[in-house]
Amino acid sequence: MEPRKLARIILGLAIIAFGALTLFLSTSVLLDLFGIRERESPYVPSVVVANLIASLLYLPAGAGLLMKGRWTAELLATAVVVLIVGAVLLALHIATGGEYRTGTIGALTFRTLLTAAFYLIARWSLRATDHPATRPNP
Repeated sequence: MEPRKLARIILGLAIIAFGALTLFLSTSVLLDLFGIRERESPYVPSVVVANLIASLLYLPAGAGLLMKGRWTAELLATAVVVLIVGAVLLALHIATGGEYRTGTIGALTFRTLLTAAFYLIARWSLRATDHPATRPNP
């Protein structure tokens, strides 16, 4: 199997799994399901909403990779932007004295960098293979 195709399939499945997990955790915190909100307190609502939006972008992006959708990279780039906005809102929350868990900073940084890596790998795996032009011998 071609390396790009294998990378595309593995990445697509990984993004779908990551998106499903993120969607479950984000909605569980926002809706206070299964006592997760209490375990994650104090949580920053803007970060949870950014994670929720990113998860809703991960799911079609993963499916797009499996279907060779060129729009997949755009979804992942949008997710990176959403997470950066979440980081800015977290910084403002911290600057105004809001409560937060120190682990939130590391988790958001990790998620943003991971999503940027997803974006780069998706672009690479969806790039058209360049075939050298063949010239007839004179």
